[in-house]
Amino acid sequence: MTFPLPHIDPELDLVLDREIDVPVELVWKVWTTPEHLQHWFVPKPWTITDCTIELRPGGAFNTVMRSPEGEEFPNSGCYLEVVPFERLIFTDTLLPGFRPAPAPFFTAGLFLTPHGSGTRYKAVALHGDSAARQKHEAMGFHDGWGTVVSQMVDYIKAM
Repeated sequence: MTFPLPHIDPELDLVLDREIDVPVELVWKVWTTPEHLQHWFVPKPWTITDCTIELRPGGAFNTVMRSPEGEEFPNSGCYLEVVPFERLIFTDTLLPGFRPAPAPFFTAGLFLTPHGSGTRYKAVALHGDSAARQKHEAMGFHDGWGTVVSQMVDYIKAM
């Protein structure tokens, strides 16, 4: 059973929708395996220094991002829905085990659809209010998430 996401509200939500020329199976693999995710998940020269993936509803999706200056930014959340090769829904609103988080920011959905020999890749970021959405957009959502998708495609092609 999958759960539908709410209608996209442009006041609250951000969307990245692209067609990429790598197969769904490899996109799924690099999104769900820490040793792969660490190579592309943040725009370079930022890096991922730690990653935990417990691929089940309520399981941890934790990363530590490191800036070029060496400052680290831990991110903790959990998966809400895992449908292999189709969708991942995760949030920082809840911590692993569905424990409420002290300072939630957003819930994200990754939707993968086969498209020829490639993939239609749709990422959605849902926010609780317009201020959080605007903050995420100002942080560079479109450029950053777009860069990360390009890095992911390059990484897959080099595997």
